Amino acid sequence: MNQEQITNHESQITTFEALKEQLKSQQQTWLITGNAGFIGSNLTEFLLNHNQNVVGLDNFSTGYQHNIDDVLSQVGEENAKHFTFIEGDIADMETCQKACEGVDIVLHQAALGSVPRSIDDPVTSNRSNVTGFLNMITAAKDAGIKRFVYASSSSVYGDSKELPKVEARTGNVLSPYAAMKATNELYGSVFHKVYGMETLGLRYFNVFGRRQDPNGAYAAVIPKWVASMLKGEDVFINGDGETSRDFTYIDNVIQMNVLAGLTDNPEAFGEAFNVAVGGRNTLNELYKLIQDKLNKSLITNHQSPITKSPIYRDFRPGDIRHSNADITKAKTIVGYEPTHDIYQGMEEAIEWYIKNIGERVAK
Repeated sequence: MNQEQITNHESQITTFEALKEQLKSQQQTWLITGNAGFIGSNLTEFLLNHNQNVVGLDNFSTGYQHNIDDVLSQVGEENAKHFTFIEGDIADMETCQKACEGVDIVLHQAALGSVPRSIDDPVTSNRSNVTGFLNMITAAKDAGIKRFVYASSSSVYGDSKELPKVEARTGNVLSPYAAMKATNELYGSVFHKVYGMETLGLRYFNVFGRRQDPNGAYAAVIPKWVASMLKGEDVFINGDGETSRDFTYIDNVIQMNVLAGLTDNPEAFGEAFNVAVGGRNTLNELYKLIQDKLNKSLITNHQSPITKSPIYRDFRPGDIRHSNADITKAKTIVGYEPTHDIYQGMEEAIEWYIKNIGERVAK
């Protein structure tokens, strides 16, 4: 890293640090949809810890009450007083309108994630991911809320073979889920142009970290593999294991949401941004990394190490072969600078996975 890069790195980190100080003295009300889920609960915790009011909206289709309970226990009694929860479905317009009352900034995370889920049942996914999105952004507009930050996905790159992925160039989408997220971005852009809303779409790249659910048919790969390894079960890899992803730790996602929520740069509005690290690891490398981290902990605690090899099976329909983000746009326009690569993130995440997933396995 040369001197110019070091200087830029420091200034970009300072952007986020400055915003964290700003939060402490300038209290606003943030609506987080899907706040009982993985990303939503982490955003809720961060904002409550930084003197903000948070309204949470969730229907518990993929989120959990225990995530909300954990957040409130982590932030302490005083900060917890600044939290209001609404149980409801974003596919219901009245619920969205109620949630938007008195809100300054929306962080829209609610969705039915997963490419395979959308292939199995596109109608149900569309109800949440398109109808629900349109309800939320319309309710926000009608309530006079200017800032609307929403979760998009790296799946919008589809069959584009270009690496790294640059926001302006996408391919043909490969799944209903990708089509839904691309539709969100179209609506986000149009609502900025037509209604003057300050919309920002965040294209998440394979996010992992604390409170990520290891259960269910559509669980994310990292917690699912951790749970299987701890149980001594087989781990399955779709394809030859050389499929690669830009694995992104949750703290980077929190940073980008806060930057998006508070940026005053007009170039950011109506745009979509990659939220990633800018690296790339294969599934084979990921398996080895998780196995090594788990074994380090198991051996320290005088337990038998994991020695099983993964089982390979057919490629999964709708999957992108390689995913690696160019994060220049997010750095330049909103001052994003990821603090954790996959190795730093896994170091922190694995402790949480062992403590929480391991306890469930032991029961």
